[in-house]
Amino acid sequence: MAAGRLPWKCRAAGGSLVAKVVLEDVWKSYGAEPVVKGLDLAVEHNEFVALVGPSGCGKSTILRMISGLEELTRGTIMIGDIVVNDLRPRERNVAMVFQNYALYPHMTVRENLSFGLKLAKTPKDEIESRVGEAATTLGLADKLGRKPSQLSGGERQRVAMGRAMVRRPDVFLFDEPLSNLDAKLRTTMRTEIKRLHRQVQTTVIYVTHDQVEAMTLADRIVILRDGHVEQVGTPLDVFFRPANIFVAGFIGSPPMNFLTATMADDGALQIGNGTRLPMPRGRFRPITPGRSLTLGIRAEDMSPKGQGHETSYSWEFSGVVNFSEPLGSETLLITELSGQEVVAKMYRSAPAEIGEKMAFQLNLERLHIFDLETGASLAAEVAGPAG
Repeated sequence: MAAGRLPWKCRAAGGSLVAKVVLEDVWKSYGAEPVVKGLDLAVEHNEFVALVGPSGCGKSTILRMISGLEELTRGTIMIGDIVVNDLRPRERNVAMVFQNYALYPHMTVRENLSFGLKLAKTPKDEIESRVGEAATTLGLADKLGRKPSQLSGGERQRVAMGRAMVRRPDVFLFDEPLSNLDAKLRTTMRTEIKRLHRQVQTTVIYVTHDQVEAMTLADRIVILRDGHVEQVGTPLDVFFRPANIFVAGFIGSPPMNFLTATMADDGALQIGNGTRLPMPRGRFRPITPGRSLTLGIRAEDMSPKGQGHETSYSWEFSGVVNFSEPLGSETLLITELSGQEVVAKMYRSAPAEIGEKMAFQLNLERLHIFDLETGASLAAEVAGPAG
């Protein structure tokens, strides 16, 4: 058995460690205030799962409970086939990468990478082998003699990732690791993390407030609010089939447009000052006439005529451009639909004039309808709220 490994971990048929992580009815309270409320979640072996949600939703607390840095108030956490509630952090064989890197400033890259292995009394030749392998994988082979102050932000984050890699953990835990980097470095590091996951084939649980990171990195996304799971699904599930209005508004940029609406007697959707939209057949559960609703439309599904994605089932309206926001290859336009302000997307870089009247095309195949009171989606198929 390799140094630092725990003998009790379940193994797959090929001999690799099975690092499925299961949380059952997990609660965490600080005093009388619960911040995680009855969480149930299963992360499969080698799966990459992202936890997302607004500040204070409990996502970092969940990560710290899995790592052992926080005690559970109630519930069970399993890694492999063992309950780890009472195991110390170093006994769980998980590795955590933080947003502030947590490197030792007086140590070189080589010393930072090898420090944990030395504490575990790993043989010297194995330390050299692991450090060399991690440095090569992460492009740090020519930086081993430098100290953190001599590295860029992206290089420091790679050192933090390498320090986790050399331990050969069963589970990688990332706590907003890219939040301190600029936009260009974040894009680069997303690629590094995705490549790392493919190479090491280890279970990853990744906390972020950045939905782009979650959408591009994760196999599944867990969307949290106030300590509850709102939805679990693939990136495409939560984008195209949001379970409720919170998920619909949280996932996607710019945020989804929401308009008040009512179901008319003849089955049409009536919005704002009396504008009527035909209802796509088969996409929604039966809705009784007079029911108060929220209509959701993404900006990319509402574009100037001839300047968006082609669709076979659309509806047109005229709108005045109140504001134009060029983004390079596309432009966001703020206009009004039936007296309610909406954001549309134009797939060209030429700016539109303020006050210009334009014909817009709405993709009826991509409408979202939610119950006004509960916020629940009324789509015929919705990705499940829990995984």
